[in-house]
Amino acid sequence: MSDDERDGTPPRADRRTFLGVAAAGAAGAAVAAVTGCDTAPSRTASRVNTTAGALPTVGPQGLIGADWRIRTASPAAAIQGYTDKVSVLPGESFGLHVSTTAPGFRVAAFRVGWYGGAQARLIWASRRVRGALHDRSELLVATRTVRAGWKRSLTVRTGGWPAGAYLLRLDAEGGHQRYVPLVVRSATAAGKTLIMHAPATWQAYNTWGGYSLYRGRDTSYANRSLVVSFDRPYDGNGAEKFMVYERAAVVLAEKLGIPLAYTTGVDVHRSPSVLRGATTAVALGHDEYWTPEQRRHVGAARDAGTNLVFLGANTCFRRVRLEAGPRGAARVVACYKTDFRVDPYLVAHPTMATTDFRDRPGADPESSLTGVMYDGYPVDAPYVVESPDHWVFAGTGAARGDSFAHLVGVEYDRVNPDFPHPGALEILAHSPVSCQGRQTYSDSAYYTVPGGAGVFATGTMRWVEGLMAATGEDGRDHGMDARTRAFVTRTTENVLRGFAEGRAGTTRPAPRANVAALYGA
Repeated sequence: MSDDERDGTPPRADRRTFLGVAAAGAAGAAVAAVTGCDTAPSRTASRVNTTAGALPTVGPQGLIGADWRIRTASPAAAIQGYTDKVSVLPGESFGLHVSTTAPGFRVAAFRVGWYGGAQARLIWASRRVRGALHDRSELLVATRTVRAGWKRSLTVRTGGWPAGAYLLRLDAEGGHQRYVPLVVRSATAAGKTLIMHAPATWQAYNTWGGYSLYRGRDTSYANRSLVVSFDRPYDGNGAEKFMVYERAAVVLAEKLGIPLAYTTGVDVHRSPSVLRGATTAVALGHDEYWTPEQRRHVGAARDAGTNLVFLGANTCFRRVRLEAGPRGAARVVACYKTDFRVDPYLVAHPTMATTDFRDRPGADPESSLTGVMYDGYPVDAPYVVESPDHWVFAGTGAARGDSFAHLVGVEYDRVNPDFPHPGALEILAHSPVSCQGRQTYSDSAYYTVPGGAGVFATGTMRWVEGLMAATGEDGRDHGMDARTRAFVTRTTENVLRGFAEGRAGTTRPAPRANVAALYGA
């Protein structure tokens, strides 16, 4: 990451430079497959390579003037696409599979960040690509798995792309647009705060083709998918889970200027080296579906001194299995849930049931990692401060008992004395909630481990949405106001900055165990 990106003050592109992107794209000949140029860019610039026959490319400093947002909602078939990899290292290639009713389309790659408030920057733009409509998908009946199986439309090389979270915007001729998310992961997280994106959870909720891990084409749970594939577009605008539960946290982290690294849960699953030396690892607003390998690797990193942040609720709740698909390794997510007994994998792996982590066989409640337990859905309740003098609330002005309307929801976590949790744990917020007639609490919690790591969990799925409250930005503010946004923002800044300084167990005050006082246990 360049120094300019780190301090959030990139050079401004003038109108002539911005218009050059469109002009260069229009000048390109139609192609069925193209490869991105990885020419090293100059540090000054917002200049676009418009050499005849080349793809327009923008260097790591990019164009701040380009609007990254979708301006025209796209009907389902107008344009949609998916990548053949959930993440790549800088310089690696990925395939983009696109279906469109338009005769042609273009792709623009926007890196999400602060960028002086613009919140994303154009890093690369394709020339015109010939469009094709792919109106068929494959259904694997045994597991009700939908695969698009489309031909590759273009190959993109990421030379010159900084690591980060990307939105690939598909622009069809005629004006329709849609996103495709991609993570350009960091080669190392040593000495950095590692942001862990959650594509397995995005895919679990993805209803493209009529099926998700929650429902089938008839909308019933009984006919849901048991296995879902990355070889299909995401529904809605193409990146809804990222936009609602992840983007605002990335923008804030980049604004702070702390050293950052990027990865996905899929990559953490593959290798513990992804976490090696990280100062902090951050799970974002909705990171529900984890493999046992991911959980084991994150737990080992914590024990070795990596701080952990859980900016949502319902984190590490479902135990899943990643398997290969036709286009490579880790292309499908298996989670049989209540039907785990019919999973053929279970015959040879009796403790590897793809159900909730807390359930048998192989029960391993998430609270031993997060400190809190998923407790219910749906709720809408105020967030109530319990420990206002804790360092994570410094500068918020909050007093004990102060509340922030609608911040707890729609799913929530609590400290549950009946399940294992680290011994020295402090409840920082203790919010009364009513869930389907049951009176209980949502808790924010903080604990440390002997290796020095600190762990903070917000206990509410709306935390990242709270960063956008009353702004009209993506996501839904659920009635949260600017006061709540200021509180959530300052608290998140305190946690990220404090953890970036090193092992919180040695740099910050120890937690004051108060579980027994609040729960009488």
